[in-house]
Amino acid sequence: MTGETAGGSTAAGLVVAGTSSDAGKSLVVAGLCRVLARRGVAVAPFKAQNMSNNSMVCVDGSEIGRAQYLQAQAAGVTAESAMNPVLLKPGSDRRSFVVVRGQPYGTLEAGQYATGRRQLAEAAFAAFTELAERFDVIICEGAGSPAEINLRAGDYVNLGLARRFELPMMIVGDIDRGGVLASIFGTIGLLDPDDRAVIKAYLINKFRGDQTVLDPGLEMLSERTGVPCAGVLPWLPELWLDSEDTLAVGSVRRSTAPEAALRVAVVRLPRISNATDVDALASEPGIDVTVTTDPGVVAAADLVVLPGSRSTVSDLGWLRERGIAAVLADRAARRQPVLGICGGYQMLARTIDDPVESGVGPVDGLGLLPTTIDFSPDKTLGRPVGTWRGHQVAAYEIHHGVAKPTTALDTGDVEPFLDGWCVGQVWGTMWHGTLENDDFRRQWLAEIAAAAGSGWQTDPAAPAFAERRERMINSLADALEEHADLGLITGLTRIGPIGTGRR
Repeated sequence: MTGETAGGSTAAGLVVAGTSSDAGKSLVVAGLCRVLARRGVAVAPFKAQNMSNNSMVCVDGSEIGRAQYLQAQAAGVTAESAMNPVLLKPGSDRRSFVVVRGQPYGTLEAGQYATGRRQLAEAAFAAFTELAERFDVIICEGAGSPAEINLRAGDYVNLGLARRFELPMMIVGDIDRGGVLASIFGTIGLLDPDDRAVIKAYLINKFRGDQTVLDPGLEMLSERTGVPCAGVLPWLPELWLDSEDTLAVGSVRRSTAPEAALRVAVVRLPRISNATDVDALASEPGIDVTVTTDPGVVAAADLVVLPGSRSTVSDLGWLRERGIAAVLADRAARRQPVLGICGGYQMLARTIDDPVESGVGPVDGLGLLPTTIDFSPDKTLGRPVGTWRGHQVAAYEIHHGVAKPTTALDTGDVEPFLDGWCVGQVWGTMWHGTLENDDFRRQWLAEIAAAAGSGWQTDPAAPAFAERRERMINSLADALEEHADLGLITGLTRIGPIGTGRR
């Protein structure tokens, strides 16, 4: 079997796997990284392979999953490509674009996945070895579930990684979905004995209620599996953090919005990418964010956001089929605000020529901004900085499409906007992350509110977006400190058990 036990490995680490996608393993890894960093442990996150269209550009220009970038922040270290050496970005149901060590590597068809993983596994294992030489402990995030026995032969993310480096594994189960006891029991029970021996603990996530009702079930589960429970984490209702999973895209947390709220409709594209761009909007007091595919909701909103896309031409066709394209044209004519980001900006262009993602020849865009888009095999990865209305804006960009200006539209109402354009109340930029800049976001939203006739106003007492993110990382760590058996969890690694109190 590819990538089995190395023998004599001295790497200190833990693999945090889940009973399913979106069970909470990304957040548990982030919380554990912060817990260890608080105690002065040199800790790094790692995910051998991530399948996600939510990504981030590191300071060295490499692209990794957004969740691993956040986990590096929790660990207090600089994010790097070794922390997510293989990133698969789905472009269709049967095709993914592959990023290896932060750079484009090619494409992988569904039929190639079972046979095309050896080189990817080698890259992942080499990256883990690099990190193990520089950090005290590596907290690894699994992918999907280790019980996907149909994929076990070539696995290098879950049990394949654990066996290769002799790492213990902890299973995370989401009790909010129901059936968590059966999920954990089934996950363990499906494995061969040698793989089963790798699982050393399980953790319950998103619990709300009286734990004394749950405890007898946990005791029976531990008795029947021989695996101890490492704790029960509570439901944290105000927690949202840079999800990598499409399952979480529709769960943007709404603000407690007054009657004069600014209503924002985010179009949920079939191949939505970097949906984390709207997190900063959802965190702003008085902003009511809805993720939708309903043309009526799009028409009624004060602001519509067209987010990024991993398949721009395909998603543009979907906009037309759904009737949303017509709604956007009507909004533009009525000077009702629309914001396109990266792929969303490309859809607003006059024409799109894409031989890279779709292989389709030139197609008409929505024609709402004075630009044409030409796709190039070379990917643009960067962290640009600009200004708007005197406000500094730091951002990041990830795209194959290159925007080129055309002659101004007939309205003549055209002005530059960051790296893109604004025509009337249609705004477009290739840059991701711009809305995380507090002064820029609030000034821009004030203009949007005025254009929409909304009574929304900036709350000067609202915390900065970066501060909110730090608070949430700390709340994760606090929950682990209070509700998890940290002695058990860290005792599974070669660093040994840590105390339950903070340094």
